[in-house]
Amino acid sequence: MTTIPIIPFSEGEAVLDWIGLTDALAAGHLLPKAEIADTFLYRDPDTLLNRAAWIDGLGLAVKSATIFPGNTAQGLSSVNGGVTLYCDKTGTLEAIVDFHLVTKWKTAGDSLLAARRLARADSRTILIVGAGTQARALHSAYSALFPDAQFTVWNRTAQNAEQLAREIPSIAIAEDLETAVRAADIVTAATMTTTPLIRGAWLQPGQHIDLIGAYRPDMREVDDDALQRARVFVDSLDTTVDHIGELKIPIAAGAFSADQIVADYYAPESFKRQSDDEITLFKNGGGAHLDLMTSRFILERWQAQAA
Repeated sequence: MTTIPIIPFSEGEAVLDWIGLTDALAAGHLLPKAEIADTFLYRDPDTLLNRAAWIDGLGLAVKSATIFPGNTAQGLSSVNGGVTLYCDKTGTLEAIVDFHLVTKWKTAGDSLLAARRLARADSRTILIVGAGTQARALHSAYSALFPDAQFTVWNRTAQNAEQLAREIPSIAIAEDLETAVRAADIVTAATMTTTPLIRGAWLQPGQHIDLIGAYRPDMREVDDDALQRARVFVDSLDTTVDHIGELKIPIAAGAFSADQIVADYYAPESFKRQSDDEITLFKNGGGAHLDLMTSRFILERWQAQAA
């Protein structure tokens, strides 16, 4: 009887690399377009979220997340879960992968693929807006692509930025967001804000803006002016335009149009920078298809090191 691998966080992470993941994500988008679906179950205040994807030739995945806010008071993580990965040919279970491992690498890898295609190759100053868990993954990911870059972090709560700088001493702390944005080649934002933090008036020619934080219809990290000044790209038109406030709100207000989005990952021939002085803006929307691509990459690396 075949043993189904259970891939935990630390052991799984040890066999991964960021550039390899972006190659896998790019290859996944050359396959037939994914079929995706989300389901929610509620028991106030707790939630079970299931995100499913099926890509012909790559397989099936269901990413389950339990969100139990009361866990924090017990010293437990409020978000837990796992990813079940199934064979494309037979539908049999192939692996169970740690939820946090998939989420970390999927989210930062999604943005890193965009940066490989859109950011200037000579980018040397990278601003991280937000000092939460994802900021650490973004530093790791962007360091793989830009090993000589100087990183700065800005966070609304200064103590959290200071904690990040203690963990990663090479990171400088920005006191003023506008000044930091104006000075950066790349701005990567992973916040929980519903009010835009980054202003289009601050953006400079040649910058690349990477937006991760907004995932609900009421959330935004940049204002209308930023969208209007930039060439805008998304990871998936299907999971961003009608679902995330970053685009949904300005489109509803007539300040931006979905037609102004240049491309998503399913149009690689258009997903590129045209000049050194243009401003590029990428909206990272996530999506179950990216969880599937990432989980498949993790399993293949896991199997390779075990061979």
